[in-house]
Order: sequence, then C-alpha cells, then structure tokens
Amino acid sequence: MHRSAPSRSLRYALGLCTGVLWGTVAGTAEPTRLPDFRKDIQPLLNQYCSDCHADGMSKGNVDFDTLQAEAAVPGDPKLWLAVLKNVRAGLMPPAKKDQPTAEEKALLETWIKRSAFGLDPADPDPGRVTVRRLNRVEYRNTVRDLIGVDYRTEEEFPADDTGHGFDNLGEVLTISPMLLEKYLAAARVIVEQAVPLVPRVPAENTLSGRSFRKPGATGGRDGSQSFSYYEAATVTNSVAITQAGKYQLLLNLTANERFVDNVFDYNRCRAVLKADGEEVWRKEFSRENGRNFRFEFERDWAVGEHLLQLEIEPLTPNEKQVRSLSLQLNSMTLRGPMEPEHWVRPKNYEKYFTRETPTSPEDRHAYAGELLGRFATRAYRRPVDSETIKRLADLAAATYQQPGKTFEAGIAQGMVAILASPRFLFREEDSLPAPNGGHPLIDEYSLASRLSYFLWSSMPDDALIQLAAAGQLRAQLPAQLKRMLADGRSAAFIQNFTGQWLQARDIESVTIDARAVLNREEKPDPETDKKRARFRELRNRTSTSLTAEESAELDRLRGELFRSNNRLRAELTGDLRRAMRRETELTFEYVLREDRSLRELINGDYTFLNERLAQHYGLTNLNVAGDELRRVSLPANSPRGGILTQGTVLAVTSNPTRTSPVKRGVFVLENILGTPPPPPPPDIPPLEEAGKAIKDHPPTLRETLELHRKQPVCSSCHDRMDPLGLALENFNAMGMWREQEAGQPVDVTGKLITGEPFQNIQELKRILANERRHDFYHCLAEKLLTYALGRGLDHADTESLDQIVAQLEKSDGRPSVLLQAIVESAPFQKRRKPQSEGSYQPRPTPGQRADLRKQP
Repeated sequence: MHRSAPSRSLRYALGLCTGVLWGTVAGTAEPTRLPDFRKDIQPLLNQYCSDCHADGMSKGNVDFDTLQAEAAVPGDPKLWLAVLKNVRAGLMPPAKKDQPTAEEKALLETWIKRSAFGLDPADPDPGRVTVRRLNRVEYRNTVRDLIGVDYRTEEEFPADDTGHGFDNLGEVLTISPMLLEKYLAAARVIVEQAVPLVPRVPAENTLSGRSFRKPGATGGRDGSQSFSYYEAATVTNSVAITQAGKYQLLLNLTANERFVDNVFDYNRCRAVLKADGEEVWRKEFSRENGRNFRFEFERDWAVGEHLLQLEIEPLTPNEKQVRSLSLQLNSMTLRGPMEPEHWVRPKNYEKYFTRETPTSPEDRHAYAGELLGRFATRAYRRPVDSETIKRLADLAAATYQQPGKTFEAGIAQGMVAILASPRFLFREEDSLPAPNGGHPLIDEYSLASRLSYFLWSSMPDDALIQLAAAGQLRAQLPAQLKRMLADGRSAAFIQNFTGQWLQARDIESVTIDARAVLNREEKPDPETDKKRARFRELRNRTSTSLTAEESAELDRLRGELFRSNNRLRAELTGDLRRAMRRETELTFEYVLREDRSLRELINGDYTFLNERLAQHYGLTNLNVAGDELRRVSLPANSPRGGILTQGTVLAVTSNPTRTSPVKRGVFVLENILGTPPPPPPPDIPPLEEAGKAIKDHPPTLRETLELHRKQPVCSSCHDRMDPLGLALENFNAMGMWREQEAGQPVDVTGKLITGEPFQNIQELKRILANERRHDFYHCLAEKLLTYALGRGLDHADTESLDQIVAQLEKSDGRPSVLLQAIVESAPFQKRRKPQSEGSYQPRPTPGQRADLRKQP
C-alpha cells in the first residue's frame, strides 16, 4: 500500500535500523558521480537490510517492502537525516553479518546529502533563520558593557528555557507579557543607577570605615571597620576643606550580632561622634540584629583641616560578655559646600553629556537627538535611521519640557525607551545583496554581533563596530578572533559553553545524599540494619504507648545511629562544588588557549586541583596545597584526566543516593559520541525492580542492569548505554574513587556496541580519543555550532558541519581550527535566500521590519 510519508515511529526505526548498517570511514573519497536511488541505493538496502526488514520481516516496525512499492524516492529530510547520523555511528551490522565496503558507505552518504537533502558543497545551505532574544546572561553582560551597571538578571528575570542543551537558542527564547513588564522596569532601574538626572550636585567625598585610625596612627585602608561593644575605642580621621560653607556629614553604621550557643547577649554600648572636639551626635546600641543605620548632620566649616572622631563606650561592664555584638563603621560621607554656586557635575556626567545644554529649543532638540542617536547606535549594535532618532528626541523633549524637569531627565527617559525596545532586546540582522543568486551574506554589523555574542555573550565593542562600518570585519576575521579570545570577556564563552555542554553549571545545585552514597560502598551490616528497623518501629509509635524500657531503648538507638551517621568521610560542600566546576572550566580553557588537541578533553594526563579537591579525589600524593586551582600532572595510567572523570560530570550524571550507569552512558552518547538514544518507552518499571530477583545478597548495579537488559524492549538501548556508564563505576556519585559496591568488587570491564573491548576507564578513554575521535569531533562541532548560531541544526546544515569536521580532522583537533571554521562557515556568515525551501522560521517581512523600526 502506498504511503506518502512514514509514521514518526517508522522514521525513527528506519533511521536506526537502516543507518546503522554503515559506518563512515574518515577520509573515504566521495563518488565521482551522483548516485541513483533505484540503481545504487535500493540494492544496498536489499543486500544488508532485507533479512530483518523486507520479504515480510518488519523488525522495529520497519518494512522496506513499502519503499519498493513507492513510485517516487522517499524524500523526508528528517528520515534521511536519521539515516545519515546512524550511518556514521558505526553501530551495525553485527559482527556476524556481512559488512558493506567503504565505497558503499560513501555512496549512501553522497546520495543522502546531494539528492535527499539537495545540498551543494560549493554553496552550502546556511540553514534556517531564528530571531534571537538576549537571554539573561547576554542581557546582563550587554548592560554592563553598554552602560556600566551590573544588573542581577538571575534575580529579576525568570529562567530562560533551553533547547538542544543550550539556553541561547532563538526558538526557545520566547517573550511573555510579564517578561515585557520586567524589561521595562529593568530599563528604568538601570538608567536611574547610571545616568545623572540633574546637571549639578554638591560635591561628595566618602571616607571608608578603615580610613579612621587610632590617635597617632597613620595611613588608612578601604572597607569597613568593626568595634566590640565591650571595649572602649577611639578612632579619628581628618578632612581638608578648601571652600568655606555649609556641609553635610552622613554616618553609615551597622550593628551586628553573631549568635553563640543560643545565648542572648544583653550588653550595650554608646557611640559618640565629634567634629573638631565638639560632640555632634550620640546614640546607645543594644541587640539590633544586623540593622543598618544612617545619620545626617550639618556643619558650617571654614577653610582648613577638620578633625572627625568616633568614640565607643561600653555601658554594661557587669553583664556576661558573650562577645557576639559589634558596631561596624562602614563609611562617612562629606557632602558640600551646599551653596549652589559651588556645586559640581555629577559622577559620570561627561560619559553621557558631552557639552553644555543649549538654551534654544531647536538646539536642545538637536542635542537630544545627537546624544540618544549615539546611545541607540551602541544599544542596537548598528547605525540608527534618522526617523528613529527624531522619535527619541521628541520623547526626551516631552519630558524635559515639563515644569520642574531637567534636560538630563528627558535624555534618561529616551534611554529607558531604547533599553525597552525590541531592537535592543532582540538581535536584529540584515543581509547584503546575493551574488549570482546564491545565499546572501549577512551584513558586517550582524557579523559583529554574531561574533561577540558567540565569544563574549555580550555586545560588540568599538573595534568590531568600527571594522563593520568600514566593511573590513570579514577581511580581518582571523585577527579579530584571536583578539577576542585573548580578551577577558571570553571567560563568558568558557563558562557558558562548558556549563551547558558538560552540565558543569549544574554541579552547584545537584542533590547528592553523601551518607547514602558512602553507605553503598560498605559491606552489608545486618546488625546495624536491625537497629535501624527497630529504631523506626519505636519512633513510629506514640510516646504514651512505649514502656520505660522501650523509651530508654529508643534513646540509646538514637544516640548510636546518630554517631554512626555523622562519621562522614566526605561531603559535597559549596566550596568543593565550586572547585569541581572550575576544574572543568580550566581544563577546557587550557586546551582552548594553548591550542592543544581537543582529544585531551577525553584523555589528558593532567587536571586542575586545589588542596580540597585533591583530597576528595584521593590524590594526596600529589602534594597540592592551598585554595587556588592549578594544573597538575597525573601519575602514569591514572584513572583521572579528561572531563569524564571529573566531579562535575560524575555528580550531575548520578542519582541522589547512588551512581547511575544509565545517565552516565546517555551523557557519553549525547555529548561525546553524538549518538543519543531515543527516549525510553512509557511504563518502564524502575531499575530497582529488576534487582529484587536477587535474594542472596544486595545486588550491584551491574547485576541489576543485566537483569533489566533481558527485557526485549530495554536491551536495544541499554546495550549501547550500559557499557559506557558501567566503565565509570569506580567513581561514586560524589566523584570519589571506590573499589567496591555493597561489599563486592566493582567490575568495569565491557565492550562497546561497535565491538571495542576495554578493561577499565583508562582503556575506554583511549578508545574514545583515538578509534572514535571522528565521532567526538563531529559531536563537539555540532554542539559548538548550535551554541554559536543560537538554533538547533537540521539536515540543511549537514554539508557545513562536514566541512568543519574535515578541517578539524586535518589539524588533529586544534581548537583554533574549529573556531575559525565555525565563524567562516555558511551558517555563521550567510542567510538562506528567500526562495529556499524548508525555511522553518523565515526572516520578518519588510512590513514587519518597518513596524519594528517604528518602536524607539
């Protein structure tokens, strides 16, 4: 029966069961002619697939007889993309089956790319276009670089959705009415913090608390200074007044309390402030629970030196001194002279206002347009048209023309509109005329933004914008790539990419029950198990139903079990979690900045440790001391080295109470080999259910998984996942080395579905870094291109991705080559021409773009 398109399950199964019959041989030459489906491809399907998927056989619900009956070549790109990915996985055919030749594999790949996908290697399809909103990280960094305000987006904005493992993808960065309101509120707060609203203010000079010294001492430091309630103290500071007049003194204090053994502290003290020996303020303090105090005084001061003195007087010498109360001197601010003729420009005034405000309405309007046009050009990351500048100037005028409003307040209002505009919140892109009907290049302003948000997660700097304005950015792309990676802002790329590709950011929040994890490594203790069962039995009964003997027994058991449970030899503290994340980031950064082979990410002979992390890993013989992480060479044949054996990966791929070979295996398939398994079928019983079949001892995870795999619905995926995950079983859920589980030796031997055997994690890492390096290169290139483009990849990106991986292979996996190939690739440099088929998310129409530009 003819069908126009296979069902979803059929498409997946066809990709799995057909594609796995061929494994790509790196470097195999492409056929010199374009293969024909009926003549070249269908015979391959008949030869290698018919035993299971034709002539009445339909394993996996795939029947190739339907393809035989179709009048036209099956052309569903999603179906053939699944085929192509599984072709390159090298998973099948089984060793007992006949194997296709390298030429046959190349023939299939060429047909898929040239005929099924319609791709041209001379002009690769740049893929679909997505309009990208700034995510929380990008918004925060952009505001910092644009206006100098560090706005806490993680506290003020809802979390961004993720797609394909990343939170910077346009298709998931939606915008809701609530988020629009938050953007407007954020714009007001940011501008209020940064932009002066008046032309002149009284001068201010802030003296830090630590700049106050004991009489006779010299020097001073920044920061606050604390004084005990129980000891008398006197500190002084002097100020030089160069202009006589009225001054304000603003005293900033905090009364702190540190709780000690649940004992309340009833002591009090008195603080006295003197100016030139004259008392101007005094106040008594008791328990204030960390309250902050601000006091203001006025003084008429003549020219010269003036002495400020703060005295602390204990008031309760007979009270018990718990030593939990202290008074913290934060700062003293001197403001003045207060007479308007002595006022000065506010802080940062010259940053936003370049000259005196004109007096005539026409000149003021023109000046407003000049200021807002310059700011909008930076905020929108491209030149702004005159119509937009006029609307912004009109908006500013509508504010500063109101009674009591200043010109500066009007400019601030215009800047709020700019920061709340879609042209700031979204990354607007334009393209150049397409030569010879090919795919057009994006303009250089768009290229500047793609570069900066890829490598900095922030806006382009002046150097990029100037090159874009001169039309020279593409010509200087290699030099700019090198400059941007050397810039400190590239730390955002390292943190955000590794944080999501390797899930390193999750280490700080993943739930791990250290006690349960460590207990799994101990031999079963029936006596302790009996005590726990008896304790739970007594605890669940009401106290009135317990006899005196049972109450005493409950207390005794509680004490014994409490002492046993608190003898933890390790725990994932906040400092340890942060060290683990930094280990992963520094490993990636070292490979990137030193331009070492990316294979070292899998099988490097070094890692980054501080003293605490080295102890946690059991690497005490390396003599690592101190809190700072540094590169450490590992002993020969150490199981450590590479990202797979770092605490981040090991912990985030575990369950709260135990390791998870399944999660770890899926992680390797998804993030190292690029062959993720399908989602599990519904109603799969928990893994622990399979282990109940073992009665004579607590089952290990390997034993449990072996029983689980006996179910036919589970075996096809678990045969791929389990060997990878079980190879990491020497590392517990906290990333620590272990030799046994439930009192039994840990068995980490295995064989990949592609046939390579290994005895331990060292051998597995060598296989992944060598025999399977092409899979790793392809996976990493796909992840990085997804992150760089801000969209998921599809069949149209296949040719571009293949060209990137080919360059990576030739360079032995150099990061510089990978990055250069990505920023020079068609998806990064171009837009799909409008008449291209399959554009899932077309660019806005001219009318839509006009509507967009109407908004300031």
